[in-house]
Amino acid sequence: MTSFYDRHIMPRLIGCACASRPIMRQRAKVVPLAEGRVLELGIGGGLNLAFYDPARVASVTGVDPSAELRARAVAAPRPEGLAVEVREGTAEALPFEDASFDSVVCTFTLCSVHAPPAALAEARRVLRPGGRLFFCEHGLAPDEGVARWQRRVEPFWKAIAGGCHLTRPVAGSIQAAGFRIEGLKTLYLPRTPRIAGWNEWGAAVPA
Repeated sequence: MTSFYDRHIMPRLIGCACASRPIMRQRAKVVPLAEGRVLELGIGGGLNLAFYDPARVASVTGVDPSAELRARAVAAPRPEGLAVEVREGTAEALPFEDASFDSVVCTFTLCSVHAPPAALAEARRVLRPGGRLFFCEHGLAPDEGVARWQRRVEPFWKAIAGGCHLTRPVAGSIQAAGFRIEGLKTLYLPRTPRIAGWNEWGAAVPA
């Protein structure tokens, strides 16, 4: 049974944090690249929906385990004509057939799933041949001083931020799951504490 904090406070906290200007700018770099039939892992409050291009996208299907966040996603702004379906589910066990989607979008999600390797394996499974994974994630910083503080803070951070991890590698995890990354880009998000600000984004295809 979830607590009052998990049901009412944590979704609002995460919604505010994930809607910060630096993070929204990163979403705008990645989400418009999706095309065809799109699956979004951890759709959360639907913050990505405003960035999809209806001229490129046939439909968007989002999965999330949180009923509170799914309700926010259903009500989230999106371009006129964008077909959106929001479903209960986890990234580690997607309720879809193999090769069902042209694009998988994963933004600020791998930090909080229970098992990133399983989630990425599922993303690869549901992608059609030639499909692409579009990702934008925060994770383990390359600078040892920052990484040291990430490891120190992470136990407390997870407790207040819905299980969000600070020390998960991004590109390495995607490659280990059998993807080839195209055009990886990285930076520390501006106006963001460095322990939570290391960002990696790009596209990946099954190797």
